[in-house]
Amino acid sequence: MPSSDLRISGLCKRYGDFVALAPTDLDVAQGEFLTLLGPSGSGKTTLLSLIAGLAVPDEGKMLINGVDVTYGAPYERDIGMVFQNYALFPHMTIEENIAFPLKMRKVDSATARRRTAEALEMVRLPQLGKRFPKELSGGQQQRIALARCLVYRPSIILMDEPLGALDKKLRDQMQLEIKRIHRELGTTIVYVTHDQEEAMTMSDRICLMNGGKIEQLGTPSDLYFRPRNLFVADFLGESNLFEGIVATVDSDTVEVDLAHGHTRVSARSNGAALSAGSRVRVMVRPQNVSLQAGTADGVGLRGKVLDSMMTGSLTRLYVEAAGAEPIIVSYPTAWPSDRYAVGEGVLLQWHPADAVAVPE
Repeated sequence: MPSSDLRISGLCKRYGDFVALAPTDLDVAQGEFLTLLGPSGSGKTTLLSLIAGLAVPDEGKMLINGVDVTYGAPYERDIGMVFQNYALFPHMTIEENIAFPLKMRKVDSATARRRTAEALEMVRLPQLGKRFPKELSGGQQQRIALARCLVYRPSIILMDEPLGALDKKLRDQMQLEIKRIHRELGTTIVYVTHDQEEAMTMSDRICLMNGGKIEQLGTPSDLYFRPRNLFVADFLGESNLFEGIVATVDSDTVEVDLAHGHTRVSARSNGAALSAGSRVRVMVRPQNVSLQAGTADGVGLRGKVLDSMMTGSLTRLYVEAAGAEPIIVSYPTAWPSDRYAVGEGVLLQWHPADAVAVPE
């Protein structure tokens, strides 16, 4: 198993009666890209602040590179931090901004110049060293903030929604840049975001939080295809959730009688212990639902098209079936895009391997 740069045991933070972070255990492996994801108030920023030393825990323990830093000051931890607002000094040139952490560490001037040049090369902005922050675009300023963090080579980099102020196209470009730098340097990164797509795109593992605790920790694929509970299934990406009762259980497959329409469907178990009579939700992702004309023979849910929406590369259909919430079906957009008319009857089907039964 990879060595751990960061080990958290029972870390907890309260503000009066409010529990901002319940006792939490978390290990981050060396060189890992871990994203803390969750809605507002989920505890992700509190956890990052505790790791950074910007908040003091009420209980628990934290080790960085094997050293107990639970109550240590931020400068006593081998960490760097990148903020959403860049935090560049407006009166300093870009080179001076990047070199500032080295100056504070009393690194000799020749080494500081070399490392500053290397950091500018790393973020692909070597030509901008003599400029001032106000002369740079938002994306360039964010790269400089990252270079300033990289220049003193911390073992762990903390990023607090660093791309939140950028437009979508620039944000997508910066995601690729951060992934490239992470791959080249192998530095451990703990990243906070509320953007699900960003977390899925960039992370080795996602720590999904809610109500001050970890709901599920795993790879993007784990969380997306094998959610541990209803919160995970509903929060991450689009999903169709059908109420039902387990009829039979066979190894990793369960047969579920849906609450609406008296239809029986097959699904995978999410690893939880399920038995006949258990109340569950069957989760199916929109892209895993197939459509046929409503007059076709076959086992599935029959319904009618309520609405359609072309979003560019994908087309979404909203289908009413068996009294349940509208079912979302998505498929690649092709010409002509209006393959199904509003009010048209359709048959909804999916492969059992593409559905998962989540305990209710």
